[in-house]
Amino acid sequence: MLNVPSQSFPAPSSQQRAASGGRSKVPLKPGRSLMDWIRLTKSGKDLTGLKGRLIEVTEEELKKHNTKNDCWICIRGLVYNVSPYMEYHPGGEEELMRAAGSDGTDLFDQVHRWVNYESMLRECLVGRMAAKPAVPKDCRVEKKVLNGMLPKSQVTGMLAKESPTSPSYDWFQTDSLVTIVIYTKQKDITLDSVIVDHQFDTFRAEIIIKDYSYLVHIGLSHEIQEDFSVRVVENVGKIEIVLKKKENTSWQCLGCPLENHNSLILKKDTDLYYRKCQLISKDSVTHDTKLFCLLLPRSTHLQVPIGQHVYLKLTIAGTEIVKPYTPVSDSLFSEFKEPVLPNNKYIYFLIKIYSAGLFTPQLDRLQIGDFVSVSNPEGNFKMSQFQELEDLFLLAAGTGFTPMLKILNYALNNISSLRKAKLMFFNKTEDDIIWRSQLEKLAYEDKRFDVEFVLSAPTSEWNGKTGYISSGLLSEFLKRSSDKSKVLICICGPMPFTEQGIRLLHDLNFSKDEVHSFTGL
Repeated sequence: MLNVPSQSFPAPSSQQRAASGGRSKVPLKPGRSLMDWIRLTKSGKDLTGLKGRLIEVTEEELKKHNTKNDCWICIRGLVYNVSPYMEYHPGGEEELMRAAGSDGTDLFDQVHRWVNYESMLRECLVGRMAAKPAVPKDCRVEKKVLNGMLPKSQVTGMLAKESPTSPSYDWFQTDSLVTIVIYTKQKDITLDSVIVDHQFDTFRAEIIIKDYSYLVHIGLSHEIQEDFSVRVVENVGKIEIVLKKKENTSWQCLGCPLENHNSLILKKDTDLYYRKCQLISKDSVTHDTKLFCLLLPRSTHLQVPIGQHVYLKLTIAGTEIVKPYTPVSDSLFSEFKEPVLPNNKYIYFLIKIYSAGLFTPQLDRLQIGDFVSVSNPEGNFKMSQFQELEDLFLLAAGTGFTPMLKILNYALNNISSLRKAKLMFFNKTEDDIIWRSQLEKLAYEDKRFDVEFVLSAPTSEWNGKTGYISSGLLSEFLKRSSDKSKVLICICGPMPFTEQGIRLLHDLNFSKDEVHSFTGL
């Protein structure tokens, strides 16, 4: 029996899950937008050419369908007729044709940007590859050792040779509490490395260890209360999660293992986990930018690390649409003056509303009390880039300003070697500048910080810098405090801005190690 794929996004290793790099979208013909494609998939038209039948496809059969008008592609064992989708693909027809008649999993992950392929290509599903991949050994019974700790042989065998030592876990209880202890065997674990969710009787704790994800995933044997506490002992890498029992009874076992329980897997190969967050407020910041405040569930512990983003997910016309956004604070100065408490349950986003767009108008139409799905954090920004940092340069265009906030905050407050931090902020008009007065006040109060505004469509009264990102602007802006000072340059904005900026920085002889780009945020 062929199963229609479930909807989950972004797919592991997909472009949407990359924090830097990527390819540009190509211009689409009129009537070939994402919304036009969604309408076509809902029209009832036969997009597979098989009149609704699902078949098993051999490699020989797949290879025959390799032309623009007859193009089949295999993605994770499922075969799709992508010919109808050619003109709608943001990566362009040529990208899809590179995978015609073959397995296009890696290629599709790289160039696809907006919706999950399973939902988007559901009506193009031809069937499943006849040669099914081997299924990993499924262990559903937890062999209890030391009151809950699994023996090493039970740990998932998906680890690369260079992976960290696999963590382990244990649990103990009192009359009213259950404490789950995770031994990571790492000394750099912090609270923002720990993500905990529980819903009904399902408990899920994901620990981010370098490029890996360790998961404790259990169907609890008894009910617990919504609130819990998380404590990290950093010098030994121990995590304690204290749950409150609903009834003061003795548990005979913690519960039964669920999918990927007690596994250590490369993070890029894991599916993103979402939880529903409630919209608490939305306030105008500029004429087209709003500050959204979402409330995390009481049953969630989530802190987004510096330089990382999350995905917001909405269902539009029956299709899941996902966009990445970097959380901010409710204002620039609360970011700098008020510490973020470990139990902070609010998460803020500065989002530009595009009137002709698909996602942001729908987001803006949400009413207070409505829900938005928020993913686990993603991103490849490394805190090691701050080590011995002397000069921090930030290049931002529009809402590309958002990833810079936590980076600027951390550098000014925690990097003793920092000599200066400079922000070059590109916008179209003065009205587009986010938190201008706050940035200017910060520059006045902290002499290490300076901000320069660049406008592409200024009024005649504007006395500041004008134009677009260029070698002339950058060469003047990117002056080191000393000849050999350690530099970090962060850049974020629309794709053309970021790509042009990276080329210019390369021409100005800055190395890859000195540049970090955020794309699509």
